[in-house]
Amino acid sequence: MKLNVDVLRYLSKEDFRVLTAVEMGMRNHEIVPSELVDRIASLKHGGTYKVLKNLLKHKLVHHDSSKCELFLQHFGTIPLSTILFYPILRPLGYIDDGFRLTYLGYDFLAIKTMVNRGVFASVGRQIGVGKESDIFEVATEDGTILAMKLHRLGRVSFRAVKSKRDYLRHRRSYNWLYLSRLAALKEFAFMKALEEHGFPVPNAIDCNRHCVIMSLIQGYPLVQVKELQNPEAVFDRIIGLVIRLAEHGLIHCDFNEFNIMIDDDEKVTMIDFPQMVSVSHRNAQMYFDRDVECIFKFFGKRFNLSFEEESYNSDSVGGDVEDGSRPSFLSINKSAGFLDRELAASGFTTKDQADMDKFIEEDSAGVAVSDDEEDPSNSDEAIVRGTDALHLVEQTEQVQEGDGQDEVNNRESTEGGGSNEVEAQDGSDESEALDRNDDELVKRLNKQRRRAVSAARGGQKAFSSRNSYKDKGGRSSHNSKIQKQMCNW
Repeated sequence: MKLNVDVLRYLSKEDFRVLTAVEMGMRNHEIVPSELVDRIASLKHGGTYKVLKNLLKHKLVHHDSSKCELFLQHFGTIPLSTILFYPILRPLGYIDDGFRLTYLGYDFLAIKTMVNRGVFASVGRQIGVGKESDIFEVATEDGTILAMKLHRLGRVSFRAVKSKRDYLRHRRSYNWLYLSRLAALKEFAFMKALEEHGFPVPNAIDCNRHCVIMSLIQGYPLVQVKELQNPEAVFDRIIGLVIRLAEHGLIHCDFNEFNIMIDDDEKVTMIDFPQMVSVSHRNAQMYFDRDVECIFKFFGKRFNLSFEEESYNSDSVGGDVEDGSRPSFLSINKSAGFLDRELAASGFTTKDQADMDKFIEEDSAGVAVSDDEEDPSNSDEAIVRGTDALHLVEQTEQVQEGDGQDEVNNRESTEGGGSNEVEAQDGSDESEALDRNDDELVKRLNKQRRRAVSAARGGQKAFSSRNSYKDKGGRSSHNSKIQKQMCNW
């Protein structure tokens, strides 16, 4: 949809209030009912419906009544009497009409917010179109030209967002406006962090909704460049950026001639960052090799460069390269920075963060920790098991000694008469006392084991099934008894 900002100057506060109400309703509604828009906007004298009619005329919102087709499928026609049953049919899903924001209305909300913040004062021509965004020129009050990037996910040319991007993460339901907002936030965060670490990227200024404001690069996309004064130096500079990004824990994943800007002095600037992933990603090596392959392939075709004798690797590793000419992902030293951790890049898990924290603590303390050091909970459990085994050995020895003593007493009783019977009786009393002590010892050990297991689980108790108390006899009762014993141990 073409961005026509001429309409923006004729919109009133009520128009933007109703637009904001539709946006708020879309948080938990695919189609926002008009009654909900009216309640959120809270305009006097029922002015919401008049404003909605004006917004529909400028295509800032879209009226959707597709759910009425369900009523047609069941009843054939929609009689006038359905108006009387409107409150009953609507919760059943037969009638569900309402409004939703269009990308043009979302653009106007973002532009209005930026103008109120004083980020820019006017919008100029369109300078770029991509499969995921549109680029426009904007100007500040003092005449400085900036670039405004509007993310537009959901176009026909690129709708495989769920499989190609990780904006959703654990979410299941989504709409294209929300995904565009997530992409803009991610790109703004990456751009800010890369600029702080000295990478040649545009200067990120501000971000709102799906709009990102950045400095305008005075250059051309590399795909439009036909000649270079020193293509070898430009190639080395670009490959160095790929390696440097990997050393800081990031992979661009779309590093090609379309996302590299070059000016008249052959200064390189990289753009387009929402798809960046961590070096800990499961497909990190594939993405890294693909970026390198794109650069090698483009410079080989466009500028006729040969790479047979050259080798590009990380100086800190020591020269392991693939095929003697290309940088290897496995040979790059990835300890120059932890940008993937700071930005929570895709593929960087909590386990990686815990390992990194442990590595930093060890490095700062200067103490080398052995690899076979175990977790405290595991060590407690091991100690309990060790004590259990020790006491079991003692029990077996005591039982064996008791049995031997009984045999001796029995022999003496058969040989020696009544005095020996008294001694055997004393031995049996002692064995009974030992058995009672063993039972108490087993109970204490079980109690210690339960405490150790609960401490290892973080204080969480193992809950059994809600039907475990039902003993109906037969095979099920036998299984329930086994389950209870397993829970106890």
